[in-house]
Amino acid sequence: MSTTIGTDYLDSLRAGAKPASTTGKSNQTIDQAGFLKLLTTQLATQDPTDPVDNQQMVAQMAQFSSVTGIAEMNQSLKNMASDLAAARFGDASGWIGRAALLEGNVAAPAANGAYAGEITLPADAKGVTLALVDADGQTVHTQTLGPRSAGAVTWSWDGKDAAGELAKKGPLQVVVTAADADGKTMNPGLAVWTEIASVQSPATGSTKLITALGQVSPADVLQLS
Repeated sequence: MSTTIGTDYLDSLRAGAKPASTTGKSNQTIDQAGFLKLLTTQLATQDPTDPVDNQQMVAQMAQFSSVTGIAEMNQSLKNMASDLAAARFGDASGWIGRAALLEGNVAAPAANGAYAGEITLPADAKGVTLALVDADGQTVHTQTLGPRSAGAVTWSWDGKDAAGELAKKGPLQVVVTAADADGKTMNPGLAVWTEIASVQSPATGSTKLITALGQVSPADVLQLS
C-alpha cells in the first residue's frame, strides 16, 4: 500500500519535535531554513509510486513566502517609523528657546515677563478691548485697541504694572470684547505666544513640546517666532 506524505507529515514533525531547552517554552514557529529542511525531508522520504502533489507543494511554498514577506515588511515599517520619529525629534529640538503661537485664551509670560498674542476678527470691528485676568478673577491689565479691520490683530504687554514693576502673575486669561459696525458683539478667535522650553520624544508615542502652558503637539503650532 502506498503512503502519501503531505501536510500531515509536516504537522507530525512539528508535533513530535522536542524543545531545545528546558525553559518550559514551546517552539511554535519555524523560519525559512527550517521549512526548506522539512521540505527536503519530505521529498526524500516520500513514496516514489505516490509522490506529493506538485500543486500542494507549490501552495505550501507560496504560503510560507507570503508569511515571510509580510514579516519582513512589518519590520521594515517599524524601522521606518523609528527613523521618522528620530527625524521629527531632530526637527522639533530646533524649536527649543523659540516662541510658538497656539490657539487658546490663556497666555503665559515669556522669560522677560511679557505677554503676547493674536486676535482674529471675523469682520470689521468699530471697537476692540483686551483684558488680562488672573486666576482670582482680578483684571491685571487692559488695552483699548480701537477700530480694527477683519483679520489678525496682534497685541502685547510687557508684563509691568503702573510702577514699572513686573506683575509676576503667571498665566492669565485673555478676554476680548469686540463689536461690529452695528454694535453687535463679535466672537473673535484667540491665540497666544508661549516659549518652548524643551522637547519630549518617548520611545513610543508622539513628540511633544514642553511649554509654560503644558505639553502641546508640534502640529498645533500656528506659527514660530
